[in-house]
Order: sequence, then structure tokens, then C-alpha cells
Amino acid sequence: MLTGLDEHGQKIQTKAEENNVSPQEFVDDMAKKAKDLWKLMDISYDDFIRTTDERHVKSVTKIVEKFLENGDIYKGMYEDWYCMPCENYFTETQLVDGKCPDCGREVKKMKEESYFFNMKKYQKWIEEFYKENPDFIEPESRKNEIFKNFINPGLEDLCISRATFDWGIPLPNDPKHVLYVWLDALTNYITALGYMSDDDTLFKKYWPADLHVVGKEIIRFHGIYWPIFLHALGLEMPKKIYAHSWIVMKDGKMSKSVGNVIYPETLINRYGLDATKYYLLRLMSFDKDSMFTPDDFVERYNSDLANDLGNLLNRTIGMMNKYFDGYIPNITKHTEFDASFEEYVNDKINNFAECMDTYHVSNALIELWNIISRTNKYIDETAPWVLSKEGNTDELKTVMYYLAESLRRIAILIYPFMKDTSINMFNQLGITNESLKSWDSLSKYDGLNNIKVIEKGEPIFMRLNYDEEVEYIKEQMKK
Repeated sequence: MLTGLDEHGQKIQTKAEENNVSPQEFVDDMAKKAKDLWKLMDISYDDFIRTTDERHVKSVTKIVEKFLENGDIYKGMYEDWYCMPCENYFTETQLVDGKCPDCGREVKKMKEESYFFNMKKYQKWIEEFYKENPDFIEPESRKNEIFKNFINPGLEDLCISRATFDWGIPLPNDPKHVLYVWLDALTNYITALGYMSDDDTLFKKYWPADLHVVGKEIIRFHGIYWPIFLHALGLEMPKKIYAHSWIVMKDGKMSKSVGNVIYPETLINRYGLDATKYYLLRLMSFDKDSMFTPDDFVERYNSDLANDLGNLLNRTIGMMNKYFDGYIPNITKHTEFDASFEEYVNDKINNFAECMDTYHVSNALIELWNIISRTNKYIDETAPWVLSKEGNTDELKTVMYYLAESLRRIAILIYPFMKDTSINMFNQLGITNESLKSWDSLSKYDGLNNIKVIEKGEPIFMRLNYDEEVEYIKEQMKK
């Protein structure tokens, strides 16, 4: 699992000057903030690559030398429209209403001596590659975009150097030029593994990558330039690229000037990490932008977390203590609802696995909540309080076992999204055996009898005051 920062380019140098610090000081501060946020959100990774790292600079320099040797890079004069925030050039026809087609900001006419990567040389190759690998990019709509706008009209050679600023990696053959940010940035995936270094053990072990996860706004670079760079180096392609959508507001993209920005830290500090991660992952669809609203956040917190999940666990723990002194009983006599309930849960677990395998994370959470809702319905169907009142102890034992078993499975499935909630559920259920917490144990339906649950369960999510919390989030967005 690799993450990191792309730190070179004119945009960074300009921002550093505005803040009266050196570019290195500026990116060091950004790197600290990124790592702090990943730590706060409990996001794990194996390596954090920065394009200012010496290991990266050395390997990229060798990569450029190889491109020069192969005749992939030539010197010329570049004149076109440049977007500084996106750090990309566009032709007149690619502009939208005279502005950047990616971010909608103003562009500037630029003319300068530059080095170019000969993309035209690989036009036929990239077309054949996609014919042979139609599922290389997900979702398909992203692939269609780059074909319509860039591949079908004919590839333009890529400007890969700038001489008007110096915050970048110098070209080995012409040090007054620094590398254009995208050739520098994209190669981080292999330089982090030691490609073209004295120790390429990790590269030999892990390349090609199983998956790149990137924002939709940079799919062109990953879907055209990156495969061509790799092919020119004689390397294998990553197995898959998934370009995710954006989370937006009612009035469009988040913007400080508009006053519609919400930071994850704000939500985490108020509502907890698990609730924040659940909402963001549940909100974000596979292929379309998703809209954040304070109302929806509070509603989903109360309905999904406090009511559906929290109440299910609390009711089950309470009944287990009331009817069986806190011990999970044996399956004794089945009710008329058990078979259909078990079949439904197994079916949804299979759906969950398929969604995760195909990167439909939001849909996986929908399948998980289907299990939670169906388990709540199972309580209503079997009515344990009625079974107890009628003295139907055998069926009551079975019902309580099924509820404990369903909650165990829910705790396993929820772990990748809400780790602390999962751990809390296992603790309240009294499950300490690690084998009962594993993915493989989802197919088993035994092993819980005589486990003692906690004597008094604590609600894992407390219901929020709707009006008060909606107003709080709205106020935070204005700051």
C-alpha cells in the first residue's frame, strides 16, 4: 500500500513564495499535515513516497536518461494554454469556454523552449493495448472520456520540461530545464519500489501493481501517459486503475471562498472516526459525484448507526442477559424464520464480497446494512419476549444464538470500514477467539455457545439532536 506526495512544479514554488518560505519548507509542512491526517483517520500504508526524496530523484534521473537513449525525448518550442493549478497544457480546442477543461480556472498562453516526450510514436500501441485490455480502467466512463478527448483525435506530444522556474528535478542532459511534473510524479509508483536503484527487491516482488486508485481529474495522465512511459521502459502495466469521483456540495465543488468546506478533522472530533469514515465511504458512489449535506450526515448517523446498528447490538446484549444470564445458548429448536434468515444473510455476504472485489465500496456497505436491517426484522418476526412469556425456551435459545451469530458476522464485515466499532462489538459479545473474527469464519455457524456477553452493553452510537448538529456543521463550513 503506497501513498505519498507529488511535490515539484511551478504551482508549489509560487505558493511557497506567497508564504515567504522555501519550496522545501512548504512541502515539508504539507507532508506533515498529510501524515497527521492519515494517522488521525487510521489509514495504514507501507510506504510514503515524496517526489523530493533522494531515492526518487536518483531513479527518475536514470529513467529520463533511458528515454533519451531510446529517442523518446526531443527538444522543441512549446506554445499553448497552460493551467497552473492543474500543471497541464491544453490546445485551443480542448479549452471549455476559454478555461481549463479540468478545473474551470483561467489559463495562460505560454511559449518557451521545452523538451517533449514523443507520444505520437505510441498512438497505435495505446489503441491496441485498450483493445486487448478493455477493463484496464474502471469505471468504463473514464476510459471513454480519454478516448473521446485525447486518443481518438490523435495524441499530442507531451511537454516534459520547464526552464522558467527551478523547483524540480534537473534534466541530466540540460540542467537549466527541470522535469515537468507529470513525468516526475507518475514514476513514484516504481521508484518507491527501488526501480533503477541499487536495491530493486521490492520492485521485483510487487510490480506490476494490483491497483492504482486515483481521482477522476487525473485519469488522463494515468490512462495515457503512464502506460506509455511504462511501455517505453519495457515494463508491465498495473493490473487495474480505478478513478474515483468527487464529494461535492449543493453549490458545486468545495471552496473556501464559497464557504462550503468541511474538513474530516471537524467531523472526527465531534462524531468520532468510525462515524465519519462510514458516512464518507457510504456516500461515495462508484462512478458518480456524491453530495455532502449536513442534513444527510446527521440523518444517516441517527438512522444507520444509532438506530439500526447500535440498537440491534444493545437489544441483543440486553435480552441475552435477561433470558440466559448473559450466556449465548445452543441452537435447540428452529423457528419458522431461521432458514430464510440464514439464507438471506449468506446471500448478502456473497454480494458484499463481490462489491469489494469490484471496488463498489458504497454498495458493499449497502449490502452490510441489508444484513443489519434483516437482523432487526428477525427480532420482530421471532418476538423473543413472546417466546419467553410462553415458556418456549428451546426456540428462544435458537433465536438468541442466531442474533449473536449475525452480530459476529456484521462485526467481521464492518472491520475494514469501522475498526473500533468492530472491536467494540466483539468485546460486548464476549468473543475473544481470533478464529471467530476472521473472514474464513463467515461460512461457519457454530462456536458461540456458552460465550458470556458483557453484563451491561454500552450504546456504540448515541442518537444526535438533529437540529443542533445540522446547525453545528453548517457553522463549521463557514469558517
